[in-house]
Amino acid sequence: MFMLAFPAAAFATNCYVIAAAPGEECLVVDPGIGVLPTLQEIFREHRLRPAAVLLTHGHLDHLYSVTPVCQGETPAVVPAYVHQDDRYRLTDPITYLDPAIVAAFEQQFGAKASWTEPSEIVTLGDKESVSVAGIDLTTLHAPGHTEGSVMFGIEAVPDGIPADLDRTMITGDVIFAGSIGRTDLHGGSDAAMRRSLRDVVYPLPDTTLLLPGHGPATTMERERASNPYLRGFGA
Repeated sequence: MFMLAFPAAAFATNCYVIAAAPGEECLVVDPGIGVLPTLQEIFREHRLRPAAVLLTHGHLDHLYSVTPVCQGETPAVVPAYVHQDDRYRLTDPITYLDPAIVAAFEQQFGAKASWTEPSEIVTLGDKESVSVAGIDLTTLHAPGHTEGSVMFGIEAVPDGIPADLDRTMITGDVIFAGSIGRTDLHGGSDAAMRRSLRDVVYPLPDTTLLLPGHGPATTMERERASNPYLRGFGA
């Protein structure tokens, strides 16, 4: 499996490009703020054609560029996939941001924040199987950071990953290396996050590569042993 990752220009949100191989269709995961130039360079260099955009949740820093990617240079409209409980956020995610954050964003980029909803949106539920661009995925609903936070599981790992890992989980802002996503924003819930960590994250096999929405990649084995937010679930 071919994969490239890079941080967005704001909030260091990880954007992932995944394909079966170079020269094929690809998936774009969480295209955040200021990612378009890098994405277009990746598409050209590796001869990739976006077939879908996957959104781990509906926060602006993870989806700001979704519409330009979906309605960009490809002849056909590219669908955006989001969990049904975060679908409402795609109407206008700027509405749910603190005004101070919007002001800081506008000052940094020198332009007023604006939003256009993607023309084709596919809503997902829990434990759904999705096959796009030659990649088979399974959704795991893991609310807490938002109501519709979802993780995408793939029964493969990117090229070059050590052989002791055999599956990939794109976790969004559910779990990071050594930490978890915040729960104090609109739609967040401490209780829901704890349930997601206990019932959805903790049971993942140790051989799972975790690709979070911010920060470095990690593994389930490492997080089970060292992440303070997972302590006590195995007792």
